[in-house]
Amino acid sequence: MARNEEKAQSMLNRFITMKAEEKKKPKERRPFLASECRDLADADKWRQQIMREIGRKVAEIQNEGLGEHRLRDLNDEINKLIREKVHWERRIVELGGHNYSRYSAKMTDLEGNIVDVPNPSGRGPGYRYFGAAKKLPGVKELFEKPPELRKRRSRYDIYKRIDASYYGYRDDEDGILEKVEAEAEENMRAEAVAEWMRMEEIKKEARKAVKSGEVAEVGGAAKTILYEEEEDVVEEERMKERELEEKEKEKEFVVHVPLPDEKEIERMVLEKKKKDLLSKYASENLLEEQIEAKAMLNIHR
Repeated sequence: MARNEEKAQSMLNRFITMKAEEKKKPKERRPFLASECRDLADADKWRQQIMREIGRKVAEIQNEGLGEHRLRDLNDEINKLIREKVHWERRIVELGGHNYSRYSAKMTDLEGNIVDVPNPSGRGPGYRYFGAAKKLPGVKELFEKPPELRKRRSRYDIYKRIDASYYGYRDDEDGILEKVEAEAEENMRAEAVAEWMRMEEIKKEARKAVKSGEVAEVGGAAKTILYEEEEDVVEEERMKERELEEKEKEKEFVVHVPLPDEKEIERMVLEKKKKDLLSKYASENLLEEQIEAKAMLNIHR
């Protein structure tokens, strides 16, 4: 029995294969320019063909072991096919077809975040990187986000969050402060009532003693009150004494040089007047002598 390879090489099989190829239509070649296509169905067909080529090359570029040069070439081919796809999509819209560019996929980084890469020419999408091409040297840096600088808060940002609750105006709204204040208020009220009752008992004892005319004996409660009042009086007297001592210290003036009395001052004033009169008299005599000297000089001349 002949093998399958021998059967395929037989004359009959080769003849059948040749006849089947003759019946097939010749393969159509995609137009170089999208504007040459006049049929919407053909334009859609060529777009689908480009999409298959892009998918095949994108699957191939995922292999990191292809090498840097091969990865760059594949990435260039993919970008070229994408530009061609855009032309065909534009042509489909011109022929009245569906607008595919409206729902086109966005470019993402290594973490899956969308990255906007503008085209310097301003026409169509920018240059994109796929698969392992994103990890090439010089390309990986493009997808790395710059470190976020911690912005220093300004005075406006600090005061922007300050409201009435910051100053404690809304402490009553939570209900906790009311409970705490209620407990403290009850304790203070109980202490005030107990103090008032103690004072009333002392007053009653004092009134009974006054009415009976007997000498009032000081009890324990009254004794403490009197002792407290006595302490207050003593403290007030001490404060007054301190104030008087401070005033006396302010009045005192330490003299480091002996001061003259009234007689000494009168004597000094008289001596000063005498000196003034003598200096005045001497100046008058000197003026007369000068006049006489001038007169004598005039005579001699």
